[in-house]
Formats: sequence, structure tokens, C-alpha cells
Amino acid sequence: MQFTKLEIPDVVLIEPQRLEDARGYFIEVFHEKSFQEHVADVHFVQDNEAMSTAIGTVRGLHFQKPPAAHGKLHVGLVLDALSGKMLWIPPGFAHGYCTLKTDSTVAYKITDFYSAEHDAGTAWNDLTLGINWPVDPSNAIISDKDRSLPAFGNLPPLFTYTESIQLMTDI
Repeated sequence: MQFTKLEIPDVVLIEPQRLEDARGYFIEVFHEKSFQEHVADVHFVQDNEAMSTAIGTVRGLHFQKPPAAHGKLHVGLVLDALSGKMLWIPPGFAHGYCTLKTDSTVAYKITDFYSAEHDAGTAWNDLTLGINWPVDPSNAIISDKDRSLPAFGNLPPLFTYTESIQLMTDI
């Protein structure tokens, strides 16, 4: 497995090795020892899977509060089944995605059980976040819950800003 730290501190792209032969392929999806050595020493409590039937389905931006995340930073990647690439998003970061194909499945691991009391998020299309989503907002398929999320500027002070992090927004 290859681990690549991205522009945002602690966010890591994970690229498993794909072994192919006449029968098909094999990918080691998760290796705890390698993950702990290269990414984070965490314990996963649950694996989830979400399937979206339509292109342009947007899920997010979600987080559990109180986050220790850094605000207004964004990283965007195309993840697909063929490459097997994965993304580590640490606790405290908002996360979301947009499907580029029909019948898209996203599998993910979580480090703590869901807490409705701490469930929060921000508007996926908030212009102040500067996210260039790959879907026209008028064509996006969004849940009522996600559609009602507040703008980032209307959130209570949940995010930690530091000078070094603010400078990264100019990259």
C-alpha cells in the first residue's frame, strides 16, 4: 500500500497494490498494522456502505461535533472501484461526495458510533468554501436533511483556525 499525505494536514490518500492475473485481481483493502504505522493509530468500530442510484447525488457535508478540524480547507479526489484508492478523513473534518456514475457504492469505516446528538454539517454548495463540485447545483440530488444544512458562516464556532492553517488556503 502507498500512503500519500495531502494538502490538508492528516488527510491521507491510500492506494492499495492491485495484483492481476487471468482470473481477475486481488486488492488488500485494509491492513491494520500498515494503517497505524502510516496514517493513524485508531480503532474502527463499524463498516458502512452507501449506494446512490443516480449521477450527481451529493451526500454531505457532514461531521460530528465538537470537531478539532481546520476550517475552510478542501481536498477533492476522484475515487473509483477500478483503482481501489481510498481516503482517510480524520475525526473532526467535514466530509461529503458527489457520484459521477449511476449505481455508485461508497464503503467506509468509522472510528466511533453515530451520535444523533452530535450530528452536524454545513451546506454542500456554500460558495465561501470554494468547492468546485462536478455537478450543476440545479441538477444535484440532495436529501432534505442535507438541503437544510446551514452555511459555513452560520455555524457556531466549532472549528479551530491557526495562522499556519489559514495560509494553506492560499495554496
